[in-house]
Order: sequence, then structure tokens, then C-alpha cells
Amino acid sequence: MPEDKTIKKVSSAHSPQGGMGQKYLADGKSVSMRMWDKEEPAEPKPETKRDYETVGYVIEGRAELHLEGQKVLLEPGDSWVVPKRASHTYKILETFTAVEATSPPAEVGNRDEE
Repeated sequence: MPEDKTIKKVSSAHSPQGGMGQKYLADGKSVSMRMWDKEEPAEPKPETKRDYETVGYVIEGRAELHLEGQKVLLEPGDSWVVPKRASHTYKILETFTAVEATSPPAEVGNRDEE
């Protein structure tokens, strides 16, 4: 199979938006990026388990990550991991912007659906 040398650029100003408010950024065959941009404080959504691993990085704001009975405060400069199929939810405490990468890509095969 030939080596993939595809270049892809995605401007967040023109990114498609998912049903949970996420902006989909660049994606490849085994990983994708998305951004949560200026998410406002709210009650946490019901806990969920996803069929992908997530790593994230906080740009601004604060949130709590509730993961398998643990609670972690996320602040600017923090990064985190949500393992595949781990029960989790987020509670936004201050207007929150973060970038996440998911593997496999969250938006493929309806993995990101509620």
C-alpha cells in the first residue's frame, strides 16, 4: 500500500459543528481533533462512555472532569486523558475553551452521537 502523504488544513472559523457544540478540526485515518470554543458554565450532561480514547488540552477557563468516580479540576495549561469506554462527564465552571484529539476519530461511524 502506498504511503499516505496527504496534507489537510482546517480553519476553525469554517469547521463543521457537532451536536454537542464541538467544532471538528483536522482529522486523519486514526486520529482527529476537535475544539470546544467558549463553552458556558452549565450542569454536567449525563455520564457517557465513548468508543474512542480522548486526550485534551485546556486553553482557557475551568471545568471538572468526572471520570469513573474520580473528579479532576481542569485549568488553563492542563491536559487530560479519557480512556476508551470509560464512564465520564464534564462540568464547565468558567467559560471554557479546549482542544481534544480522539483515536479513532470521534466523528466517524457515529462514535460522537449521544
